[in-house]
Amino acid sequence: MDEDVVVSAEWLAAHRDDPDVVVVDVRDNWEYDGIGHVPGAVNIPFDAFRAVDADGEGGEGMLPDPDEWRALLESRGVEPSDTLVAYDDTHGVFAARFLVTALVMGHEREGELRFLDGDYSAWTREHPVESGSVEVEESVYEVERPAETPLVDVAAVAAAVESGAVVVDTRSPEEYAEGHVPGAVNLDWRELVDEESRGLKPREAVEAVLASKGVERGEEIVLYCNTARRISHTYVVLRWLGFEDVAFFEGSMTAWEAAGRPTERN
Repeated sequence: MDEDVVVSAEWLAAHRDDPDVVVVDVRDNWEYDGIGHVPGAVNIPFDAFRAVDADGEGGEGMLPDPDEWRALLESRGVEPSDTLVAYDDTHGVFAARFLVTALVMGHEREGELRFLDGDYSAWTREHPVESGSVEVEESVYEVERPAETPLVDVAAVAAAVESGAVVVDTRSPEEYAEGHVPGAVNLDWRELVDEESRGLKPREAVEAVLASKGVERGEEIVLYCNTARRISHTYVVLRWLGFEDVAFFEGSMTAWEAAGRPTERN
């Protein structure tokens, strides 16, 4: 992902009919069918690509099994070279999780990943919607996970804490106060979102929020939450801004506490 990862509704309107662009709606099926969706979008609900249980210290957290991911994308007609544009109706947090999953599963080996700024509401303000399912032709999709990913495990996070890396807890202040990784700073992922537009705050405003937390370029940054959903949004934002040294603690607090690691309260 790069600075082009975040796209507007206008960009989507201009590219939606491109045969190499697949729009992915990650809302529940009843919302997709009943409320409506971006014309031509395929439905891949969040629960469809979410493992049921985190797996402790191994680093894989709640990522889906690669074979299940492959079958899921094939059933929606996704090709390895497609540009995937994901959206939800929750400020993009679930869409971001889809994109991070695709990244870890190697989609950027041939294809590209895009995040619709302002979620579904950004589209509905000025563009038509449709209801019902979209018929697609099943594809052939191979999962080839890259040799290097941003994922880190419990041991790597513990080492980052010792080395003075900027460990970022993206949960609410209340959750953070109840217990967090020692030394972590609290950056509620919603601080980067404009509640009125439902999209990201202007770039300068986002940069200012990050800087106020010590999240700056040149620092080693480690992100976590509870089960890696909320950090997906923050990860996408940081990649959009051009941050390079960003680690993704997939196991998050679930794995940290399961491993018996210490927590801090304040």
